[in-house]
Amino acid sequence: MLEDLSKSNIKMEQKQYDSMTALLEAFYNGEVDSIIINESSRSQILDMETYSNFDSNTRVVYQTSYKVKNNDSATSVSDITSKPFNVLISGSDTRGGFDENGRSDVIMVATVNPKTHTILLTSIPRDFYVTTACDAGDGCMQGALDKITHTGMHGTNTTKRTVEQLLGIEINYTFKVGFDTVTDLVDAVGGVDVTVAPGYAVDKLLTNPAYSVHEGVNHLNGEHALAYARERYSYTEGDRQRTKNQQQVLMGIIDKITSPAIVTNYASIMDSMANTFSTTMSNDEITDLIKYQLNKNPKWKMEQYMVDGTGDTLMCAELGDAASVMVPDQSTVKKAKDKISAVLAGNSSEDVQ
Repeated sequence: MLEDLSKSNIKMEQKQYDSMTALLEAFYNGEVDSIIINESSRSQILDMETYSNFDSNTRVVYQTSYKVKNNDSATSVSDITSKPFNVLISGSDTRGGFDENGRSDVIMVATVNPKTHTILLTSIPRDFYVTTACDAGDGCMQGALDKITHTGMHGTNTTKRTVEQLLGIEINYTFKVGFDTVTDLVDAVGGVDVTVAPGYAVDKLLTNPAYSVHEGVNHLNGEHALAYARERYSYTEGDRQRTKNQQQVLMGIIDKITSPAIVTNYASIMDSMANTFSTTMSNDEITDLIKYQLNKNPKWKMEQYMVDGTGDTLMCAELGDAASVMVPDQSTVKKAKDKISAVLAGNSSEDVQ
């Protein structure tokens, strides 16, 4: 940004701060007239109660963009139609496609065993308090404690490395989407069905008051599915229930895309989804999975799990300040490891107690 300003003959006196909190305090106190932040930091700022109105009481006066190298790579299995594998599914909190360096609002590991036709979805709440891990080129605070959502600000690879360390697994592929991907994909497959349990009906989803959900089966279009997947304040369980909603929406999508009507039309759906997601799975591997589904037409068994913890307020490295976090219940982390291992070995995760 400073180089870009210089090229436009804009000169600025510079002052540096050692944390986001110190930077914001200086700005709001009038110590400096303007600040330079990465756009991916915006959601992180809004998470801080003191600056929850940041969008409405500040304005962007100059903006530039630059390209960064995506260091994420696949650890491919030899045969994706017969060998089990893990996929990290991360949802960026950006619209207009996805941002490689955007906060990870959805973090889920899909463990797929093509031989047993089993898919286990293991979710990690966005506020889970973890030790960050990354490769040298990612620029994260290696070994620092932070909520896992902030790892996405250094790219998908940092989230992947951190999840691998947390769960003691190898992630073979990554799949990153933005908000628009969810709405486009759900609409492309003709909507999805989710079943709302008794006591979990919502008259108006706070994420989009135009929509509601009732007990029993609900058919959701793209915008409705996104609102349901993002809802948390309507539930006493908060983020825990939101994570369950996200799993339901993903299971609905998987159920649709593995149906014969959709599989035979996958090429046009993929074309319509161009540039709305990023994956390290190759085109050949995706094609092999499609052919496998067409030829074998297996009925996939969906299993679910979510790690859990207790709420606290602790120092977060990216903020340079304390924030609301979920301290891991290590027994649930161990159970997640055991469930993933079970599915990879050809068994059911439901056998793990």
